[in-house]
Amino acid sequence: MNRIENHPVLKTNQNKNKVSFSFNGETFHGYENEPVSSALIANGVKEFSIHQVDDAPQGIFCANGQCSHCTLIIDGKPLKSCITGLKDGMEVRTMVHLPDLPSEDRKLNKFSIEYLKCEILVIGGGPSGLTSAVELAKLGFDIILIDDKENLGGKLLLQTHKFFGSIEDCYAGKRGIEIAALLEKEIRSYSNIRVYTNTSVAALYKDKKAGIFIDYKNYAIVDFDGLVISSGAREKNLVFPGNDIPGVYGAGAFQTLVNRDLIKSSDRIFIIGSGNVGLIAAYHALQTGITVVGIADILDNVTGYKVHADKIKRMGVPVYLRNTVLTAEGNGKVERITIAEVDDNFNPLLEKAKTFAVDTLLIAVGLSSIDEFYNTAIQFGYNAVKTGDADEIAEASSAMFGGKIAGLQLAKILGKDVTIDDSWFKKAEVLKSKPGKTISEPVTELNEKYTPIMHCYQEIPCNPCISVCPSGSIKLDEALGNIMDLPYYTGEECTRCGMCVAVCPGLAISVAKKLYGEWAEVVLPHEFIPNFHENEFVTLTDTEGNILEKGEVMKIQLNKKYKTYLITFKVTLQNAAKIAGIRIQDEDKTKPLPKPEFNYIPDNSILCRCERVSVGEIIKFIKENEIKDVNQLKQIRVGMGACGSRTCSILLPRIFSAAGVNWYEVTQATKRPLSIEIPMGAIINEESGEEQ
Repeated sequence: MNRIENHPVLKTNQNKNKVSFSFNGETFHGYENEPVSSALIANGVKEFSIHQVDDAPQGIFCANGQCSHCTLIIDGKPLKSCITGLKDGMEVRTMVHLPDLPSEDRKLNKFSIEYLKCEILVIGGGPSGLTSAVELAKLGFDIILIDDKENLGGKLLLQTHKFFGSIEDCYAGKRGIEIAALLEKEIRSYSNIRVYTNTSVAALYKDKKAGIFIDYKNYAIVDFDGLVISSGAREKNLVFPGNDIPGVYGAGAFQTLVNRDLIKSSDRIFIIGSGNVGLIAAYHALQTGITVVGIADILDNVTGYKVHADKIKRMGVPVYLRNTVLTAEGNGKVERITIAEVDDNFNPLLEKAKTFAVDTLLIAVGLSSIDEFYNTAIQFGYNAVKTGDADEIAEASSAMFGGKIAGLQLAKILGKDVTIDDSWFKKAEVLKSKPGKTISEPVTELNEKYTPIMHCYQEIPCNPCISVCPSGSIKLDEALGNIMDLPYYTGEECTRCGMCVAVCPGLAISVAKKLYGEWAEVVLPHEFIPNFHENEFVTLTDTEGNILEKGEVMKIQLNKKYKTYLITFKVTLQNAAKIAGIRIQDEDKTKPLPKPEFNYIPDNSILCRCERVSVGEIIKFIKENEIKDVNQLKQIRVGMGACGSRTCSILLPRIFSAAGVNWYEVTQATKRPLSIEIPMGAIINEESGEEQ
């Protein structure tokens, strides 16, 4: 079983109820109510279905219920396995081509539509949806909050790392999973908020009502006055040969498996994209014992926070800038991937290709807002606001303030006399700031007194270190006048309490002092279960991941509040101030194969994953038929799959451009009337009637 048995942050012994189920006639075991997809991956199954085109194997991609690649035949029905809870005795089979229709119709037993009424409907229980609901609840509104997952919190539930920002405003120093629990507790404390989890919005209708799919079983119509859209974002995909084989999926899907479901889904991963999502995914992988072979980005600089990048470099993860992915290849699953350097026009240089043996490729190249409901709401004249990633892609810390603001803005629209604190707007803007300037690493001279050393040299919105210092000896430099300013040590007495080291989200603070002669002591943060003991020697690195020396472990101490180990080392005085981290994985684990090994045919890349339509087919069709209407691509099945064109639509501008057509002259596709697949029987609640 590929379960995560030990984790430095997450509780792994959760006393879950173990059940048995069959997959293609073979008996497997899993945990009751966990996603069927997760149970299968825990049992080593990566191939979920066989596509009717080319008999291509399909594996999990989004783990978020938005695509169809995890569809299986479960107890005789084609269901998305990532949102279907496992039950004892389930019969699960690979879906081969298209599912069979029922052999005969059965008599209907129940004809009913459930009706719900509220003043405010909140779509999405992530950080912005939760904070907006709280503000509206304080004003006395009757609220229905729905979320498509079992627990509230959205992407916070996948974030085991500590948050940036400020302690006072957005729980900086706490982990996303902890913040989710705090916000859910607050939501549950309001009697005027009704919460529906495992529930999706099917559609918004012209009569200003919404159809919702409750517990993925029953259908209901909701009548409301105001609407908050906090539906989050979906991950962008890339076009390259092999982008659809099992083992290629979004970074969010990976984090869902390892952090929510505690599944060790991989042994060796490679990541495309150096934004915060990709960098954090690398860190989460390392914490579960998965080898991170490397990160590649087509740009010439890391796009995420420097402290995130530095952190994983220190741990032994190479970052390949000005590189793009060429191919993912293997026998029915990912076995190797190839990257190559790009020229100034971002064209790959095949002669500079590198091939790596991996079993998983994570795509972390950005997010696109799920704002379709908002656009529909405005079209139909709803009283509606959008917030969080549905409004603008930003950090969750900013989304919390955005949710508060959106909630009060909706209250104003509905006639409430409310005032929005101007500071909220300013804080939200600061919290979603892109990284600012980067300074050169300063030289720190050590003496016999403890000195905190800040290894963060880039302006980002973060200041928990100044909040936890009991002596107030860490300050911000006041260049910008907000939390984007860089921290510094004032030179006052340091007590070596270690709080600044433990709280830092970027693991970018150490404490050091001179011992005697040419020796010094340095205290480093460590968010792994230590695999070393006192008096052992451990490889230590500088900020950029360069190996400096092996330090002798003097003391291992766990800060329980921040779940961070503080490791004290005896090191040379020469390197003490430069030492910033502990090497986690050896260089041998990340080396490419001796020779590149790939088959690069770009036109073979799959654009429409659901229907398996390639880039070459689409470009040829556009050229031959002078296509200037996306709807015409439906003739070759583009956008006709179960995901509702959510994945391929983002990539179409690039494809039309390659075919010589100006995207701004192209008529956009007509949206599907329903956003999620619903069995016909469920719309009249026949499915629930059958169970009664």
